[in-house]
Amino acid sequence: MRRTRILTAVLALAAGLLVGTPPALAAHDTAQVTLAADSYTWHNARIDGGGFVPGIVFNRTEKNLAYARTDIGGAYRWSESTKSWTPLLDSVGWDEWGHTGVVSLASDSVDPDKVYAAVGTYTNSWDPADGAVLRSSDRGASWQKTDLPFKLGGNMPGRGMGERLAIDPNKDSVLYLGAPSGKGLWRSTDSGVTWSQVTNFPDVGDYAQDPTDTTGYASDNQGIVWVTFDESTGTAGSATKTIYVGVADKDNAVYRSTDAGATWTRLAGQPTGYLAHKGVLDAANGFLYLAYSDKGGPYDGGKGRLWRYATATGTWTDISPVAEADTYYGFSGLTVDRRHPGTVMATAYSSWWPDTQIFRSTDSGATWTRAWDYTSYPNRSNRYTIDVSSSPWLTFGANPSPPEQSPKLGWMTESLEIDPFDSDRMMYGTGATLYGTENLTQWDSGGQFTVKPMVRGLEETAVDDLAAPPSGGAQLFSALGDIGGFRHTDLAKVPSMMYTSPTFTTTTSLDFAESNPDTVVRVGDLDSGPHIAFSTDNGANWFAGTDPSGVSGGGTVAAAPDGSRFVWSPAGTGVQYTTGFGSSWSASNGIPAGAAVESDRVDPKTFYGFKSGKFYVSTDGGATFTASAATGLPGGDSVRFKALPGTKGDVWLAGGATEGAYGLWHSTDGGATFTKLSNVDQADTIGFGKAAADASYQTLYTSAKIGGVRGIFRSTDRGATWTRVNDDAHQWGWTGGAITGDPRVYGRVYVSTNGRGVIYGDTSDTGGGGDGGGGTDPAPAGACTVTYKITNQWAGGFQADVQLTNTGSAAWSGWSLGWSFPNGQTVGQLWNADWTQSGAAVTARNVSWNGTVAAGSSVSFGFTGTWTGSNERPTAFRLGDRTCTAT
Repeated sequence: MRRTRILTAVLALAAGLLVGTPPALAAHDTAQVTLAADSYTWHNARIDGGGFVPGIVFNRTEKNLAYARTDIGGAYRWSESTKSWTPLLDSVGWDEWGHTGVVSLASDSVDPDKVYAAVGTYTNSWDPADGAVLRSSDRGASWQKTDLPFKLGGNMPGRGMGERLAIDPNKDSVLYLGAPSGKGLWRSTDSGVTWSQVTNFPDVGDYAQDPTDTTGYASDNQGIVWVTFDESTGTAGSATKTIYVGVADKDNAVYRSTDAGATWTRLAGQPTGYLAHKGVLDAANGFLYLAYSDKGGPYDGGKGRLWRYATATGTWTDISPVAEADTYYGFSGLTVDRRHPGTVMATAYSSWWPDTQIFRSTDSGATWTRAWDYTSYPNRSNRYTIDVSSSPWLTFGANPSPPEQSPKLGWMTESLEIDPFDSDRMMYGTGATLYGTENLTQWDSGGQFTVKPMVRGLEETAVDDLAAPPSGGAQLFSALGDIGGFRHTDLAKVPSMMYTSPTFTTTTSLDFAESNPDTVVRVGDLDSGPHIAFSTDNGANWFAGTDPSGVSGGGTVAAAPDGSRFVWSPAGTGVQYTTGFGSSWSASNGIPAGAAVESDRVDPKTFYGFKSGKFYVSTDGGATFTASAATGLPGGDSVRFKALPGTKGDVWLAGGATEGAYGLWHSTDGGATFTKLSNVDQADTIGFGKAAADASYQTLYTSAKIGGVRGIFRSTDRGATWTRVNDDAHQWGWTGGAITGDPRVYGRVYVSTNGRGVIYGDTSDTGGGGDGGGGTDPAPAGACTVTYKITNQWAGGFQADVQLTNTGSAAWSGWSLGWSFPNGQTVGQLWNADWTQSGAAVTARNVSWNGTVAAGSSVSFGFTGTWTGSNERPTAFRLGDRTCTAT
């Protein structure tokens, strides 16, 4: 979790696909490109979490309004009615993929409809774009953007410090932003529209994790790390006078202004030798609390302290819960109970072993208790119980010896917040999930508080590979960074466990035997142990293979269609082949080390490879490869290729770079020759799915640029024409890792993301009319009841839940519910159903997994929308030709 969160993103981007301008290509027929011609419904294959949550922000004036930020997976808003998170940055497109990294969030306490996000993933060359501040006046449903003249680092060292972005609680048109890389402190006075540097701020920071790092990643100056206003020093409509700013400078960590930012001074008497990760003000009692670490985090830190500063007297008090000599971690995750301001909490964020620690004080830091204590070593007494039944994989399949426990309370716990309206609710982020409790005050009465994942809807995995088998219990296999990957038998349910035996930190590639899908192989990265594993029961259970000499990482792997042999191109050594399950390996000849490998999906002796512009073919089971004479292929290694199931020698190849050949190629002679598709500008992935009802060839899917538009595309006629199946609201940043259709469900496509998990889409097209066609609305028989409930409403926007109940005597095999809005409301986003709107009329239809509704059962969906004037509920609903009872 500490390393591969970074490496997964970097490796995905190192090929240079995301910079520059489109290459010169052969003319294409834009008339053959249909954009947004099909209506898709998008979901995540549920994993729930999977990555680092460095920031949680509660609005201080509106109950239940909370946001979370991730390092590479965007931002989310809490939905109290569903106890889930709604993604807010899925509209980030390919060219600005870095804006899925969120370094800071701010929710406006004066106008709760307003929220701001400071975005950008890397401050070095890995991210080609500068950072930006996004602003929303509808709680993140839509955004406006101001580009900054410097980069931001949502996935850089120090990303757990903060918040770097802050809104003046008395005059909300004023915002401050702390910048990295020596760029200083910035201010906006027009609600984030324009920004200028605070040129008189005296310190730009000087701390870097590793000044010798030549990549610019660990050597970047972490800069200005948080901004905190003292709301008691201002009045509504006037700028707050006193502002505290944290700087990544161990000798000068905290500065203050007492004249609304006109002048700044180093806070006198402050401790030195540490970085202030957090600065949280209790204005009621006049205390500024500071959590210090000797490192910038989020995964390093060996010593730390907690200090309290009295704002009226300037007195500093060391309130650390343990002696400095007894710390082996830094402090962060700092929060104050706004209903009981004397209650303060902090985390030992970098305590990896045996567990993180959470500290709590109810007397402003005079005394502390811990979430767990030793009784007699190695035995522990916990003030909490932890229930991960909703995300059972959080045990990581571990059975550790005391004092470790499984599941852990967490690690990388840089964010921890008590709900300002509910002293019993607390949320905190870890390197793998977001935990929470709703009975926190049990801590103080001698009872145990209950910790559970509060992460549903927040999906934060980076996807390296995807495979959808044609049969068996598995619907989807995924290869993921940090947590290995999962076998999904139900896309709407969290799998019980990631792949184990062995458990890779990152799975880099996987494959199944096309005609024998019970045979599955995966390869990946692991600190020690084998880098390859096999399954003979469709991925339900696994056993380790044996590494050939020199293997240092997963690389790519391919399975023969009958499962009789495998070809593996691992990191650290050359391409290898084996018969059976990898008890011994032999070196393949004629193919360079590091080549990507795939199998023919018909002939068990034929395998393919690609490296540095050359395509390679083996017809003897991987023993020898011969370079193809094909020319004009991409010159680099930013290529993904696959062989079509059911047809020998049918190969599709996607990839390239803007400075050279870039696009989609097709071979029907086993790679001897390739033809470039002239109607595809750029392509980065290729996958296959079930053919349309009137088509004889499998459906193609690609993440590509076609007709000048970036998107996810589908073709049912071998690439002659294409349909864009996503839209501008569903782009997910970089989607160039992997793609596959579903061989059992027409129109279903699985899309990899670099931080938003596995996305899958279902079409409203039944498959009967080819691309661009649509099915007829289902017309179930029997009575029905509709409950329409507005669950949240704000100026110009609202959220509603709809429950449709089958009150008849027979099951429905599909449904289509229609209504008209009485006040011209407009649907913006809708989940758990497909939908169309024409004027006031809306039609919501079932998606593939909720079309069957038994008698007496219900189906639900929800949506967000806009309104003006009034927001009255619809009064009439029709199911096909029947009128439903509205409640």
